[in-house]
Amino acid sequence: MLPKFYQNCFQNVLTPGQYKMLSILIMLLQFHKTVTIEKLATVFPQPIRFESRRRSIQRFLLLPQLTIQYLWFPLIKKWIKNSQITKEKRLIFAIDRTQWRSQNLFVISLIEQKRAIPVYWLLLPKRGCSNLAEQKKLIRPLLRLFKGYRMLVLGDREFHSIKLANWLQSKGIDFVLRQKKGTYVRQENQSYQRLQSLGLNPGISFFFTGIQATKQKGFAQFNLAGYYKRKYRGKVESAGWFLLTNLDNLKDAVQAFKLRSGIEAMFKDCKTGGYNLESTYADGQRLIALILLIAIAYTSAVLAGRNSGDMGLQKYVGRLKELQRAQRRHSAFWIGLYGQLWVGAMEFWADLAHEFMRLKPGKLPYFQKGLRAMALIQSAL
Repeated sequence: MLPKFYQNCFQNVLTPGQYKMLSILIMLLQFHKTVTIEKLATVFPQPIRFESRRRSIQRFLLLPQLTIQYLWFPLIKKWIKNSQITKEKRLIFAIDRTQWRSQNLFVISLIEQKRAIPVYWLLLPKRGCSNLAEQKKLIRPLLRLFKGYRMLVLGDREFHSIKLANWLQSKGIDFVLRQKKGTYVRQENQSYQRLQSLGLNPGISFFFTGIQATKQKGFAQFNLAGYYKRKYRGKVESAGWFLLTNLDNLKDAVQAFKLRSGIEAMFKDCKTGGYNLESTYADGQRLIALILLIAIAYTSAVLAGRNSGDMGLQKYVGRLKELQRAQRRHSAFWIGLYGQLWVGAMEFWADLAHEFMRLKPGKLPYFQKGLRAMALIQSAL
């Protein structure tokens, strides 16, 4: 089941038949964790021949309504409103790419509660890194979508370009862009030097203002944050961070860039850790539409997981955080996804499950609590 505000958004732009088709496909994604059209057709609940089911899904994925601007942007705006994010609070976005076989997916995501929520994506017609024109093309739609909001963009070393930083500055966007250690910088009244010569070692941090980040003329001056996490329990990071930014202090720059890891977790959830995006051979508009379905399924699972967490239901879905473990074992996405699978399994095998419970009358109070938890998980959407 989709969250209520998802249902309202989709019913406003889709016909009843299209909405039902969308709902079924989302449920299949949640339960079977695959976006391969052939596998979806195999389990699609319609009493027609397999080939007819497959063609039906293919036609649906080519609907003109199944686009990011038409179906997804209104939902993202509603998400922001429901999150009670005011225009005084800065929206944080991370940009990154992921690729498999011949597909090269370029995504910008909203970082919200340390989780990445996909906002807009492009399929690049090549392998390898993006260029400045493609980076602008990815970010521009957000300028219209979030007009009036303060924005901060995070990027790893692929996005080290001083031209990108200069463009973001011209649009009034804050940024933290990780730099390659071979980048030349110059402090006031000093000569150019490579970042690797600045002596950034474990436990060291620094913040320089008004640096020139390229030997080329005509670019604004920015700030440079250096941060290398100290050695802890014998573990040390492979490299420190050189961060080009227009933020005005080290703490804000480092704390912001740490949030960028949310987009890497999102890619894992959409690929091997969740919906197995890389298994599909779809391309073009069908692939864009499949990614849209994944975004809907993924974000609805995150919401369900957060709501389940607020009600204290995690212990019914997975193991809780252990005392010796620094991070929680399962994310909100995992709790939301597998909470739905647990409830769905109970519904599918209801007769067998109840017969099994009757064989254990002494456990009845615990079973009643578990059934109550299942009802709450369903209501979490």
